[in-house]
Amino acid sequence: MSFFKRLKEKIAQKTESVTEKFISGLSKTSSSFVGAIQSLFSGRSKIDEELYEELEEILISADVGVTTTMELVERLRDEVKARKVTNPAELQPLLSELIAEMLEIEGQSNQLQMNEDGMTVILFVGVNGVGKTTTIGKLAHRFKKEGKKVVLAAGDTFRAGAIEQLEVWGKRVGVDVIKHQAGADPAAVIYDGIQAAKSRKADVLLCDTAGRLQNKVNLMEELKKVHRVIQREIPDGPHEVLLVLDATTGQNALIQAKNFSQAVNVSGIVLTKLDGTAKGGIVIAISNELQLPVKLVGLGEKADDLQEFDKDQFLHALFKDAVKDEELTPSGE
Repeated sequence: MSFFKRLKEKIAQKTESVTEKFISGLSKTSSSFVGAIQSLFSGRSKIDEELYEELEEILISADVGVTTTMELVERLRDEVKARKVTNPAELQPLLSELIAEMLEIEGQSNQLQMNEDGMTVILFVGVNGVGKTTTIGKLAHRFKKEGKKVVLAAGDTFRAGAIEQLEVWGKRVGVDVIKHQAGADPAAVIYDGIQAAKSRKADVLLCDTAGRLQNKVNLMEELKKVHRVIQREIPDGPHEVLLVLDATTGQNALIQAKNFSQAVNVSGIVLTKLDGTAKGGIVIAISNELQLPVKLVGLGEKADDLQEFDKDQFLHALFKDAVKDEELTPSGE
């Protein structure tokens, strides 16, 4: 069975509303990035060096990144030789299959790790402006809908308006926000957040942190201190350290990820504003180069547009036209 037929069968078993969110949120990337790939493969009569070079340009322009692009094209060359492929039209499912493999990180899950035996503590890190506070609010909304008791800790005491912004989300969602004054010690805020969450028998504590990079050393030391406080009070916490990245910043997101990973043990990525860019290839670069799972993606402005990342939904949304074409070919092999 062909790759796209297998993908269609997997998607048929998933929630239709989520499928629509991925299709809508990735429409810019699909029409730009995948559209260019489809035009390249359908417009050629043979597989030659020029085709590979053009493919490299398309991948790099979609923020797949130079390193991942070179690896992807090299693996495609190897598969073409091994399978004795001569028709460029057969390259698209082959390329899609290789991308799927890159999105699969051994021993890592794209699902949020929840504490089954007590309160789950999730720490959010990332630079200012990437959508950290909004992500926390949207995730609080999701957990609340699931019937969980949620507490927010306003650990970003540095950015003007950060505490107030989290309070707005707290009121909107209907959850408590633990805060100090602006400029207070973030670790002290997180400590109080943990004690408050314990006393209120909360299921989930979501912790905001500062994101300034002007003084990177201070920020990273601050994050390490926050991490130590959580581990002291909740020995198996934090259960997730989620690095929030803005998909529209492209390769800068990779640089940020490397910086933050040096300070704290990042367990997963939240990629915001994926609907606002035609360069969704950054998802592939992050998975491949950082070996970190993308756990959540922002696919729109609404509270429920923050979705758990699903590799099959991602690939289906990108290559939806190819999947439809496959339906019209009964043999499809």
